[in-house]
Amino acid sequence: MLRKLLAAAAITTALGLAACQNGPTPYQPGAGNDRGYAESKIENDRYRVSFKGNARTGRETVENYLLFRAAELTLQNGYDTFTIVSRDTDKDRDVRQYGGYMGSRLSYMYFSPRYGWIGAWDPFWTPATYEEVTRYEAFAEVVMGRGAKGSDPNAFDARQVSQNLASQIQRPAS
Repeated sequence: MLRKLLAAAAITTALGLAACQNGPTPYQPGAGNDRGYAESKIENDRYRVSFKGNARTGRETVENYLLFRAAELTLQNGYDTFTIVSRDTDKDRDVRQYGGYMGSRLSYMYFSPRYGWIGAWDPFWTPATYEEVTRYEAFAEVVMGRGAKGSDPNAFDARQVSQNLASQIQRPAS
């Protein structure tokens, strides 16, 4: 009986640890379904840029990382400014359950030949807890340019964006 309890506790602990995430998604390249930034070149001066965060990465952080990546990409390609042609942020909500088990708290056990199967309250049952999880992914199509940014409110100076957001960028731990 003790072995079964210890095994159940070990499995519950392992599942709980696997479900936990260490922290917000750092500023890093994402591969496939992984969290992080991605870009695809559409034309020489036009890119589609995205940043996907985990459940601990807020919407503002995801959008700032997207802008920072657009600025970084603009400077890497020898341009000075970028204009956001289209922009969107997707929200993905999910509900996770921790603890509990399927069925009721009442369990049955074989007591004796005289009494047979009887119902008993399971002292090791834990009620389920629920957590709503929200993940954000931001997308933008950017066009890069040279010279001053002009008066378009969707145009950004890549150097200024890079300098102003650099202090908010969390890089992955090595």
